[in-house]
Amino acid sequence: MERIQAVLIDIDGVLTVSWKALPGTAQAMERLRAAGLRLALVTNNTSRTRASIAARLAGLGFPVGAADVLTAPAATAAYLREHCPGARCLLLNSGDVRDDLPGVTLVDEGDADVVVLGGAGPEFGYEALNRVFRQLQRGARLVSMHRNLYWRTEGGLDLDTGAFLEGLEKASRTVAEVTGKPAPAFFASALVHLGADASETLMIGDDIESDVLAAQRSGITGVLVRTGKYLPETHRAATGTPDHVLGSFADLPALLDSGSTGGPALASGDAE
Repeated sequence: MERIQAVLIDIDGVLTVSWKALPGTAQAMERLRAAGLRLALVTNNTSRTRASIAARLAGLGFPVGAADVLTAPAATAAYLREHCPGARCLLLNSGDVRDDLPGVTLVDEGDADVVVLGGAGPEFGYEALNRVFRQLQRGARLVSMHRNLYWRTEGGLDLDTGAFLEGLEKASRTVAEVTGKPAPAFFASALVHLGADASETLMIGDDIESDVLAAQRSGITGVLVRTGKYLPETHRAATGTPDHVLGSFADLPALLDSGSTGGPALASGDAE
C-alpha cells in the first residue's frame, strides 16, 4: 500500500452485474476503506443518477455515498456548461438522468445546437436515431457520454451506445466529443475530486480499453478484472497491456497488500 493512495473503481461488471453484487466485492471495498484509501466510483452508467446509484450500492452493503460516485452524465453536464453554454441540447438516453445535468438546456422539439447521446436502450429506435442524424446533417454538434459497444447483464452482453455511435459518425461525417471514459478529462476530473496524483492512483475495471488502458495513458496504474464484459479475445486484441490482471475486484486488497503495485507490474494474465 506504500505508493497507492487512491482507487478509481468501475461499477458495472466490477462490483455488480445487473445490480447484484459480485462475490466478495463489498467486503473488499470495506477493506480499502479501512486502509484509509481514497475511493471514487467512476462509471459510464447513464440510466441512474449519482444519488440513486449510491443508494442502490449502499443497499447491497457497499460503503458508499453519492459524493463517491462520478458519472458520465455529471461529466457531460460540466463539459456542456464549459464548451456549449446556453446551447439547446437534444438528449437521447435510456433512463432519466436530468438531475445530473444541471445548467444544461434540454429540448424535446425543434432544432438543437448539440445532440447528446447517453446509454442505449429501447429509446434508440429508428425514428429517434434518424432524428439525431438529421440534426447532425444541419450542423449540430455530437456529444456522447461514452462509446462503449456493450455491457454485461444477467442474460449476457447487451449492445450499448458505441454500436450506434459509429454508424452516426460515418453517416453524418461527424466525430463525437466523448465526455465519459475513456476521455482524459474524465480521469483528470476524478483525480481532482480525490485530491490525488495519477502516480498514486489505481483504476480497476472490466473494460480493457475504456477503463484500464485509458487510465494508464493518464499515468494511472491500471488493473483489469476478468468479470463483467471481460472477454479473452478482447484482452488479446487490445491496444496495450494492463499493469495488472485479477480474477475479481475481491482480489484487489491482496494485490495492494503484496506491494506489487509499487514495483514491477504483474505479467498480463497473472491473477496473483
